[in-house]
Amino acid sequence: MLYYLFQYLDSHFNVPGAGVFQFITFRAAAAFILSLLISTIYGKRIINFLQKQQVGETVRDLGLVGQVEKKGTPTMGGVIIILATLIPVFLLTKLDNIYVIILIIATVWMGFIGFVDDYIKVFKKDKDGLSGKFKILGQVGLGIIVGSMLYFNENVTIKEQLPKDQQVVQENGRKVVFGEAHKSTKTTVPFVKDNELDYSKALSFLGEGYEKYGWIVFIFITVFIVTGISNGANLTDGIDGLAAGSSAIMVLTLAVFAWVSGNIIFADYLDVMYIPNSGEMTVFIMAFAGALIGFLWYNTYPAQVFMGDTGSLTIGGIIAVIAIAIRKELLLPILAGIFVVENLSVILQVSWFKYTRKKFGEGRRIFRMSPLHHHYQKLNYHESKIVVRFWIVGILLAVFAIVTLKLR
Repeated sequence: MLYYLFQYLDSHFNVPGAGVFQFITFRAAAAFILSLLISTIYGKRIINFLQKQQVGETVRDLGLVGQVEKKGTPTMGGVIIILATLIPVFLLTKLDNIYVIILIIATVWMGFIGFVDDYIKVFKKDKDGLSGKFKILGQVGLGIIVGSMLYFNENVTIKEQLPKDQQVVQENGRKVVFGEAHKSTKTTVPFVKDNELDYSKALSFLGEGYEKYGWIVFIFITVFIVTGISNGANLTDGIDGLAAGSSAIMVLTLAVFAWVSGNIIFADYLDVMYIPNSGEMTVFIMAFAGALIGFLWYNTYPAQVFMGDTGSLTIGGIIAVIAIAIRKELLLPILAGIFVVENLSVILQVSWFKYTRKKFGEGRRIFRMSPLHHHYQKLNYHESKIVVRFWIVGILLAVFAIVTLKLR
């Protein structure tokens, strides 16, 4: 809203300084600072409110050091992250931007699913919370909505670089490097020189005109990624500060990709896909990053509040949607490697246990406990050490992901 106010003041009254709101970098920085302040200043008030409502975490004794002591710590703290993200977004972004609209929908949608799950656990005293099939249904629903909006909305387009012999210099001296904006199901493949993959080609066996069915593959991929990453974030939220800190690293990296993809000059220089209007996501992403870092003020060991599924499902959903929107979803196994490994540790543990129980009559385990961070707790590592080391790995993965812009 402030964006439109200052745009009006600049265009009608030429108010000094009002034009600075036209710059994405300024609004992104302002969004980061504002969300950081909201989450740190008002986060304490929300925590106090949760305590008064007796919204305490129910902790099962799994034999982990310090786990039982966390019983009663306020949960549903994901509300802090959501509010600290959305308030700056409504104030500082172009609210008619399709990418911002999609991210707002994803935030509210996944936040609602997580809130319902936490509500059932806390107030209905059901430790299992929302049934797993309803969670999956909600994640699939978001994937279908996001995939459909990205595919069918006329404002979601890309521009591809023209061959060198077709790049011309206009009369004003500007060089035309990119072709016309058009709809596409292409995405970016890391480490490859001509790094674009067209999802619709998976249907080439259908013969001529197969491209018009490309939306089926695109939406399927979107559903798969949204479900996988949101579940990964949910599993990672097991010890103080792990999910929020790891996510902040991923989100700040995605901000770099979003800004580059939406800036025609840097897209040309780095030879990446130019996605018109996608740069506006940078403002949303920085607000989200500020909210996560502010939440860490209260969530680092010993945590004063847990994010609950209200936060973890929302975090995973947003990260997945951003990556898909900027056509960098194939980078997620690297960038979101922490989430992927946590997911895999659970899948491997459960699968191996079932297989060995069927074959030998007794279930065996690969890890002492899953997800992976609990394995290290069982090895008597302090959770603060585990979290910081996971953060360091996350930073290395983030740097490696950024390097892929030029490493081909």
